[in-house]
Amino acid sequence: MDYAVQDFTDLYIDGKWRHGASGDRFDVINPATEEVLASVACAELADADAALKAAEDAFADWAARTPRQRSEVLRKAWELMTTRLDEFARLITLENGKAGNDARGEATYAAEFFRWFAEEAVRADGLITHAPSSGARIMVQHKPAGIAVLVTPWNYPAAMGTRKIAPALAAGCPVIIKPAGETPLTMLALMPLLEEAGVPKGLVNVLPTKHSGKLVDHLLHDPRVRVVSFTGSTGVGRKLLHSAADQVLKPAMELGGNAPLIVFDDADLDTAVEGAMLAKMRNLGEACTAANRFYIHESVAGTFAEKFTAAMAKLKLGNGLEPDVDVGPLVNRDTQQKVARFVQDAVEKGAKITLGGTIPDGKGFFYPPTVMTDVPETADCVHDEIFGPVAALQTFSDTKDVIRRANYTEYGLVAYVFTEDMKRGLQVCERLDYGMVGLNRGLVSDPAAPFGGTKQSGLGREGGHEGMLEFMETQYISASW
Repeated sequence: MDYAVQDFTDLYIDGKWRHGASGDRFDVINPATEEVLASVACAELADADAALKAAEDAFADWAARTPRQRSEVLRKAWELMTTRLDEFARLITLENGKAGNDARGEATYAAEFFRWFAEEAVRADGLITHAPSSGARIMVQHKPAGIAVLVTPWNYPAAMGTRKIAPALAAGCPVIIKPAGETPLTMLALMPLLEEAGVPKGLVNVLPTKHSGKLVDHLLHDPRVRVVSFTGSTGVGRKLLHSAADQVLKPAMELGGNAPLIVFDDADLDTAVEGAMLAKMRNLGEACTAANRFYIHESVAGTFAEKFTAAMAKLKLGNGLEPDVDVGPLVNRDTQQKVARFVQDAVEKGAKITLGGTIPDGKGFFYPPTVMTDVPETADCVHDEIFGPVAALQTFSDTKDVIRRANYTEYGLVAYVFTEDMKRGLQVCERLDYGMVGLNRGLVSDPAAPFGGTKQSGLGREGGHEGMLEFMETQYISASW
């Protein structure tokens, strides 16, 4: 199947392609050319109600299937997606902008969630034990929670969807997906694949819209909805939590980050540079896991900056569809301008640009790989997510001080530590207030691991065994026999 961008541009409800209730549509833009890729149907509240009815009707049958039956469907979805990685990668590049290798990496990562949760579907283990005082039997089991509303971001249009869809289906739940308005095409193109894998109609519904706030709020106030899973900014996450509180929904929130990357004096600098390139430039820096603040020990800061700047300088900027391009455009003009403002602010406060720092001429929302040294603590980019290909380098001399600086943020998603002293490395990791830490690694995301943060970086976990439990309720039965 060749996924042309015009093939899947309507709403997907109850296993059928539909125009929206109002007939309204919105454009999806190619960020490399600023041309319109497709016109997509815009979901309204009536469409949300139709999706709720479809999910409600599909729930009982799917929940009643054996874990092995659900597992086989997910396994088939993985098999099908792995045969179509290039098609999905091309679509990701067209609507998101990321370079071809990065897009194919996302497609591979996205497919892997189907395989992982195919294996987890059969492992919703329960418990039977003897109550010590009463003598009753304590029986514990996990049951599907109900309809889940999934709200996904634009930076990973395939993977952030499959990371939610796969555990929900493994748990026995139907879903309604609201993809980002910038990148709905990849999620829509996934629906024929799920049909082919054997996903029943009504179990997965997709509602692209330009009225995200109103539509999602409507869904979260319907009593049939029991779970909300969101990936995106902390600001939007707070609003969704307020809405979720009205119906006491189970929330899974993967929110913003401000990741520190710490390089100690004994680090292998080649390993540190390689890890820093991954942590900073994966997905062009448009990731909540992207290294945002670089803390380099003062004794190696000059050498690290030289090696890292040289590695960044080798990256080629251009349209992600071209085979030799490493860095594509940012997703839209607002993001491009925001990144430019971060750099300007840092320079005005004393930072020095050693690479990049200027928006190139021509079409597209491009921003070049940029390195800044001597970035002061007062720079805005130290306190907010850059979400672009800009590395802000600082120095440190004292371990306690760098841990304090690393933890001095409302965010707590991921941190990175580079040192050859594993005792010190593990001690530092334990003192960092983050849900995830990469120790001598610039990549922490893995379907088999519990992804998530502390503080205002979110609630709950995605991936691992924990990811499926977010879509289940624990039931306890007290029995005598």
